[in-house]
Amino acid sequence: MKKHFITLIFILITSMNIKSQTFYSEPFAHTFSIVARDAVTGEMGVAVQSHWFSVGSIVSWGESGVGVVATQSFVNPSFGLRGLELLKSGKSPQEAVDELIASDEGRDVRQLAILDTKGRSASYTGKNCIPDAGNIAKENYSVQANMMLNNTVWPAMSEAFENSSGPLAERLITALEAGQNAGGDIRGKQSACLLIVKGEVTDKPWEDKMFDLRVDDSPEPIAELKRLLKVYRAYEHMNNGDVAVEKNDMKLAMKEYSAAEEMFPENSEMKFWHAVTLVNNGKLDEALPMFEDVFSKDENWKLLFSRLPQVGLVNLSDADLKIVMDLK
Repeated sequence: MKKHFITLIFILITSMNIKSQTFYSEPFAHTFSIVARDAVTGEMGVAVQSHWFSVGSIVSWGESGVGVVATQSFVNPSFGLRGLELLKSGKSPQEAVDELIASDEGRDVRQLAILDTKGRSASYTGKNCIPDAGNIAKENYSVQANMMLNNTVWPAMSEAFENSSGPLAERLITALEAGQNAGGDIRGKQSACLLIVKGEVTDKPWEDKMFDLRVDDSPEPIAELKRLLKVYRAYEHMNNGDVAVEKNDMKLAMKEYSAAEEMFPENSEMKFWHAVTLVNNGKLDEALPMFEDVFSKDENWKLLFSRLPQVGLVNLSDADLKIVMDLK
């Protein structure tokens, strides 16, 4: 009798394990997301927030000149690349979604959204996605969510995106903020991501991704994502300044560097290279206070400055170089 009882317990446990593998062998990503296209620039993007670690590494997919994909809930990660391949083969987003879902035995717990370069979108919510769950697919965007605190999350995201303006990256974060303000993930907050690709195919695949910003673990992931976007914008000004220097347009370079510093006045990197540009253009007196501020925070910047003349990045007389190096 005891032997039979142990055998029965083993069979029950084995059966439970098999059933659990059906639903839990794939990564979790219960979340809310948006896939969208900028009708003016053609840029396409995905933005996501979840109470799950590193949500951006599994949910968001995109390729320039092709489209973007968000695969979530009990994630089928193959939907990302397969969805993009279906778009490249000529399928519409709706056809791609239908084909992927039809081929998947776990369809009832999947959530999927696909958008293409024409602004066509399609999305799907399986009947067994954890409530509240739902999606809205319209021209140039789709919002989708599961395991939400309430059923107002994705409608709030839809409304926020439609009523927003400006660059696509900022509009996507606005949609995430609206979803969070409406209630968000019932479990809370942990990670977020922002992925944006170009609308046209490029012969430089290393430039495909315009943005790939991720917050993998944070108590305030959307706020941190928004901060990272601001940092990115500041460094855009720095890069534009560098290009202007290469073209010997010092007026534009100074304008771009100043714009970056205004966004992050305490950033030593920005201030340092701004000062370097100044001294190389005969404006040593303007550069000295900036160097002094940077050197006072970390003497390694002074050490770095001393190495620049030997590689041609600083053009100063020995006397002027000594003035900079004597700063405390």
